[in-house]
Amino acid sequence: MSTKTLTAVIHKEDDMYVAECPEVGTVSQGYTVEEALANLKEATELYLEEFPIPNIDRVLMTTFEATVSA
Repeated sequence: MSTKTLTAVIHKEDDMYVAECPEVGTVSQGYTVEEALANLKEATELYLEEFPIPNIDRVLMTTFEATVSA
């Protein structure tokens, strides 16, 4: 058994927080950031039991600005 460091992207939708792991594609939600992250961890661990993945390189995450019309 090994431990992998994965990325969680979290955003708020209405009264819930949605958490996504971009390396694996798992998504979960919760009423708090902590709950969403815990649910994402559980969903990702269950997913990886069925669909193991080889080594995952660290993801480069950044932001950018886009111009949109109002």
